[in-house]
Amino acid sequence: MYSRILVPTDGSPLAEAAADAAIELARAGAGTIVALAVAVPEPAFQSLEGAVAYDPGLQVEVLLARARQDAAAVGARAREAGIACTELACNALDAAETIADTAREQGCDLIVMGSHGRRGLSRLLAGSVTQAVLACAPVPVMVLRPPAGGTRAAA
Repeated sequence: MYSRILVPTDGSPLAEAAADAAIELARAGAGTIVALAVAVPEPAFQSLEGAVAYDPGLQVEVLLARARQDAAAVGARAREAGIACTELACNALDAAETIADTAREQGCDLIVMGSHGRRGLSRLLAGSVTQAVLACAPVPVMVLRPPAGGTRAAA
């Protein structure tokens, strides 16, 4: 079984479901959880040439505070289930790279995360952190999708 499971979270219901699955896996294998929330600042503006400018000011502090809350929520759920949990929150421009780096740094042997199931133009515009994690993860990744017939996230 897995001994140290990384659970990236954005506080969404899908991320909560992934956290619950990770907690059950940790319980079954006497493992621990690492809850990670990444605050990703939104671009302030984008030029026609494709250059993007970021304004890190107050936005980063607000996003980081929210990330801390999201990681703490997973930590509370894990501890309530009797599972040890390390809570991490950080800001980064590339959430997928940060998730992969954290898995390495924390000695995780599994990543459990949700995928919002975007398709087509929505996926192109919004991107897919999950897809990027699958491409660069140093360990196996368990992906939970929305239930069949459920609503997909809008772009």
